[in-house]
Amino acid sequence: MAVTYKKLFHLLIDRGIATAELTEQAGFSANILTRLRRDQYVSLESIEKLCSALNCGVDDILEFTKDLENDEQ
Repeated sequence: MAVTYKKLFHLLIDRGIATAELTEQAGFSANILTRLRRDQYVSLESIEKLCSALNCGVDDILEFTKDLENDEQ
């Protein structure tokens, strides 16, 4: 299984929140934002900060997808 954060970026667009504003509100570095854009691992602590800043649930910002690399093996 892999994780995608497309829902997060759709939510930001819907709410008119810039990514720079999100990093400030959530209190994390630009590096975390880069990892989110690349659908890379982000700690649960960072996910918690995002949900708190956006007043939403985990299912509002991420979803699990099939990991094609593991399915091919």
